[in-house]
Amino acid sequence: MDIFDRLRVDFEQSSTWQELAVLVICIGLAWLLTRSFYHHRDVGKPSVWFGKTAWGGALFPLLALLFTAAARMLVEHYQPVFLLRLAVQILLSLAVIRMVARVLAKTFPNSTLVRLIERIFSWLAWGVAVLGILGVLPQVMAQLDSVQFAFGKTSISVLELFQGAISVGMVMLVVLWISTTFEQRVIDDMVKDLSMRKMAVNLTRMLLITIGLLVALSLVGVDLTALSVLGGAFGVGLGFGMQKIASNYVSGFLVLIERALRIGDNVRVDGFEGRITDIRTRYTVIRASNGRESIVPNETLITQRVENLTDADQKFNLATQIVVGADSDVAQVREVLKNAALAQDRVLAKPEPSVFLVNFAPDGLEFSLSFYINDPMNGQANVKSAVNIAVLEGLRAAKIDIPFPQRVLHIPNNGGGAIPASQG
Repeated sequence: MDIFDRLRVDFEQSSTWQELAVLVICIGLAWLLTRSFYHHRDVGKPSVWFGKTAWGGALFPLLALLFTAAARMLVEHYQPVFLLRLAVQILLSLAVIRMVARVLAKTFPNSTLVRLIERIFSWLAWGVAVLGILGVLPQVMAQLDSVQFAFGKTSISVLELFQGAISVGMVMLVVLWISTTFEQRVIDDMVKDLSMRKMAVNLTRMLLITIGLLVALSLVGVDLTALSVLGGAFGVGLGFGMQKIASNYVSGFLVLIERALRIGDNVRVDGFEGRITDIRTRYTVIRASNGRESIVPNETLITQRVENLTDADQKFNLATQIVVGADSDVAQVREVLKNAALAQDRVLAKPEPSVFLVNFAPDGLEFSLSFYINDPMNGQANVKSAVNIAVLEGLRAAKIDIPFPQRVLHIPNNGGGAIPASQG
């Protein structure tokens, strides 16, 4: 009897309508409980159990799996089951996929690599479910166990490799879940400074992942004493070939611990000026006002000169120059320029804008308008342009002349004289 004949016999011997009714009841109970819990949850924080909807997380398929598995065990005492057995396989795969996807999305919300891992794991989980439904999973496992590989004096099968990978993956998944939950429930509430929170998150995650990796390796039978030799070799390699990388990692923690530089500070590093948007363990991201980003190794922030413009002064000075006619009223010009600056929302009233007559230009009187802003991360050229436009409109409204450059051109003639020519 082949696979499909066996499935057909199981289907004919079962009571499909009764099993369907039981399955609907189990799924309905799971949906009601999930919806009840969903309305009482903290909507401000992401959750593994819930998604954007009540059944978008791992809780709904998990509850449906528990109810369906219990119903299957109960019904099997009285009659053969077919539909409930299929439902258990499907719900088990769905619950595992949802759990893995939600934990990874919560831990690494913007990683494209994680999205690829989710898809690969989903296909593998559904493939195992199909094999279980067809009843050929034991045969496939036996075939995988028969394929052996020799590592020195140790022989290991493909099945053991798969089981070891699954064990390590599940342990690391639990570790990531615990780490992310601890970060969101404890660190985010206790540590208010963004840079210190970043350092605490990195330290917590590294510590828990290291512990989880050691536990996972011990579960699959790896002798941890052998790791001491590997650790020694890694230390030697770290001291020679990876000293720059190690220096950047150590420098990153020093930057976060000393708090000389923090996320949100405006800095100037090697002639590049911008705002710190992120401090990673190896590098720091600095975004300029024009949108360009600079990736600065953390070692540079420790060993070279860095100007922290935020610590020096929260206010940024901008200036613009304008030339008016030589016969203009100086007091009126100063008032027009100052009012043009104060009319902009981003220009600070204190210290107030200042206007100076800085030069007697060949074409008229040159004034300098100086003003302050406290949000350079929102752009400097845009606010300066707005002030210049307001200055131009104010001068035109006051009928103050903005002269064109005047040049005198002398053209010699045959008689040795010069003909003056004025050109505007």
